[in-house]
Amino acid sequence: MNKQIQISQRAPWLSAQRLPALLIVGLTCLLSACTLPRINLATATGGVLYIPEVVQGNFVSREQKEYLKPGLSRQQVKEILGTPLVSSIFHEQRWDYVFTIKRQGVPPQNFSLSVWFKGDALDRVTGDELPSETEFVTQLVAKKSGLRVPELEAKDEDLRKYPVPVRKVEPATTPAAPLPSTYPPLEPAR
Repeated sequence: MNKQIQISQRAPWLSAQRLPALLIVGLTCLLSACTLPRINLATATGGVLYIPEVVQGNFVSREQKEYLKPGLSRQQVKEILGTPLVSSIFHEQRWDYVFTIKRQGVPPQNFSLSVWFKGDALDRVTGDELPSETEFVTQLVAKKSGLRVPELEAKDEDLRKYPVPVRKVEPATTPAAPLPSTYPPLEPAR
């Protein structure tokens, strides 16, 4: 009976005066976990963020697509375009070449090309209008307005601002002795 009395007694730190305060603190902690402060990284770092370049797939140019002709074997197509990004066992007569690139300051680029086979021979090619290699490279560069190329030529008045460099005259050295015409043998004589 003594054990029952001890178990049923309240904890000494839990009293009627402290119960509302503990409930308020507990409820505040519980609700504060629901909303976390959001930090805008663009404003926190002064607007300069590094976003890594994301490249997926293999780029197929217009020149490569024009090189494809019906009747080429699968191996020949693979040599021209590379390994397809998608070749499914459920669609083994079709290879898909998909290319995406996301680069900071440049709009993302997406290209897709599907190559269809009949047996082992190329049947047809479908897909997006592909850029040439030079068009693709020029689209990768972010165009920045207002860039001024600095003048790279020094004028005479600019050069006069600096002292003339003094070159140390090295004392004349005596010419080195000529190299010997014969050398000792590499292996000892027997």
